[in-house]
This record gives sequence, structure tokens and C-alpha cells, in this order.
Amino acid sequence: MAEGRETVFLFDVDNTLLNNDAVQEDLGEHLEREFGRVKRDRYWAIFEELRGQLGYADYLGALQRYRLENLDDPQLLQMSSFLIDYPFPKQLYPGALAAIAHCRRIGPTVILSDGDVVFQPRKIQRSGIWDAVEGRVLIYLHKEKMLEAVAHRYPAKHYVMVDDKVRILAAMKESWGAKLTTIFPRQGHYALDTAEVAKYPAPDITLEAIGALVERDLSALAG
Repeated sequence: MAEGRETVFLFDVDNTLLNNDAVQEDLGEHLEREFGRVKRDRYWAIFEELRGQLGYADYLGALQRYRLENLDDPQLLQMSSFLIDYPFPKQLYPGALAAIAHCRRIGPTVILSDGDVVFQPRKIQRSGIWDAVEGRVLIYLHKEKMLEAVAHRYPAKHYVMVDDKVRILAAMKESWGAKLTTIFPRQGHYALDTAEVAKYPAPDITLEAIGALVERDLSALAG
């Protein structure tokens, strides 16, 4: 973006626009049905171990590690195809794309997500989110630590961050202060964990669902 805008809207993906909990549930059911409970549980154990190391969910990375323990298992090819070909549009939260369109009337909308460089872009593209933000997609390892890069790519006087994790919202608010408005849709297991939410300052705006954003008058955020 060559010049600064008044306001740029930043959106997380997993459990903000897309019901990632439901995706995981479908994957778990698929793994148990096709490969059995033992292999399912082992995959999730590797997945959680890897998430603890990386700080984000890496489905394909967990599959690669699982492969090291099962080098002669042809079923792994079926597992990867389930992930790559998953019908992500069905897991968009109601009103998710409408919320993006609502914000786009005021300023540019940008995806700001954590994730890997293969599966996360695939998810964003296949769900329709990529087109909804006109290709403005940023994917980092720890996005709350990349705000200088975000501001360089999309300079603005004010930012709005929409995210289901209050930890992320609080970290960004600490860095950007009054320059940032935080919006918290209470969706997904992180947002519904009351003990976790209570650890951090309350976001500026709390919504019961992302679809409720279209009912908000955001003109005051236009600078």
C-alpha cells in the first residue's frame, strides 16, 4: 500500500471467521473411522506437542512427524488428501464474509493470521476468505510480534483487530495503545475459556458472534 489510510481492519482466521474447532472435530472423526483410535490419538499427541513448540497449529507438520513413526503406511496419503481437500466454506461462521464486507466500506480489510506456509493459505483460499479481502493476507509465526511489518505493509492512522484470543488482543494493544481498537468475538474454545479470558484486560468491543459485527456502526473508527 503506497500511502497510509485512516483505518485498516485486521482479521484473524481460526475461530474468528472460520470454525476451526469444527474442522478439528471432523478430522478427529475421520482419523478414527479410517485409521482407528490408537492412530488418531497418536496423531493428536504429536499435533499438540508441535503446537507447544511452534505456537500455532501445524496439521501437515504433525502428519510429517507421524510419518516418521509409520514409514510404510500407505494410509497416510488418504490422511493428507482429507486435509488438503477439506470443504472449508461449510465451516465459515454465519455472517463472516458479510462482516469483512461491512468493514471494507470504511477501510482496507487484511487477514492477519498465524500458521504454516502451506495449509494455512490453502484454508484461507478454499474458504473464500482470500477473495473477500482481495488477497491482502499476512501469515506469521507470532503475529503479535510482527506489528512493525504489518504497519509497513499497510500504513494507517488507526487499526482494528478482530480476534478470538484475548491474549493476542492484549499483546497488540500493549504495543499500539490507542492506535488500535480490539474486537473480541466470543467463539471457539479459547474465547469461551472464562479463566483464560479473565487473565487479560477486556477488549474494546466484545461480540457474541462475528456476524454481529455488521450491526455495529463503525464510522467512529474511520479516523
